[in-house]
Parts: sequence; structure tokens; C-alpha cells
Amino acid sequence: MSSVAIRHVEPYTDEWLKQPACYASLVVEQLGTEVSDWWEGPCDPRAVTVQLADGTALVWDEESGWRLGRYLGGGADRHTELSGVRYLGGGLLPRPERVPAALTDAREGVGSSTAWRPCYRSHRNCRDGFDVALDFYTRLIDA
Repeated sequence: MSSVAIRHVEPYTDEWLKQPACYASLVVEQLGTEVSDWWEGPCDPRAVTVQLADGTALVWDEESGWRLGRYLGGGADRHTELSGVRYLGGGLLPRPERVPAALTDAREGVGSSTAWRPCYRSHRNCRDGFDVALDFYTRLIDA
């Protein structure tokens, strides 16, 4: 029987802070020309903003996953503000190739998208194993 080592990343290290960007870069790749810009947001919770060409933005955070809304403002130094928010559904960390279809559903107000904010976890639970899931995407980028 072989053993599998599970590697936890120490919270608030550079590696830990980089994890969402690795995941988001794969999502950005899937969205292709719809993306006009993207950036990592501030921490607590860790977040990423993907600005779309139509004036909307997708924001991912480590508590509620992806949400879509009209972009009002934000940046790497402050949380992104959106109006008319719809959460994409599909869980906290949907596979990157599933995000475009979830985005289409959210735009149409169908599928598992919702105006109600899900809360899958708290960013304060740094050692709950979520870093292991994010590390999978970091390893894909580094491979």
C-alpha cells in the first residue's frame, strides 16, 4: 500500500497568498477574450477580480466562490465593488473549464446561480484543508 503525503501551505506566506492567482489564471484562460484585465485582491478573504469586456466583473473569494456583477470599482489594494450580484454556483472552487458555462447561467439568471451569498467556509479557518485544494491548481501552473 502506498501513502500519499498531504502538503499544507503555511497561512500568510507568499506561497499561500499566491494560491488563488494560480487558480484564477486557469479560469482566465478558459474565459479567453471576454477578459479585459484581472488581479489579485486584498486578503481576508483572499480574492481575485476578473474584469470582463462588457463592463461586468467576476470576483472569486475563498468564502463564497465566484460572483458576477456590474463593476463599480476596486483594485489590488481594496476589495472590488459590484452591483447586481449573482453567485455562480458550482461550489467554492469549480473546475476552471466549468466557469464559462456557470457565467452564462448567471448572466441569464438560471442554473445554480443565485442572488443569495453562499458561505462555504470562513477565511479565518486557515487550517481547514482548503489550501490543499488550491495547491492542486498551483501545481498545475508550476508543472
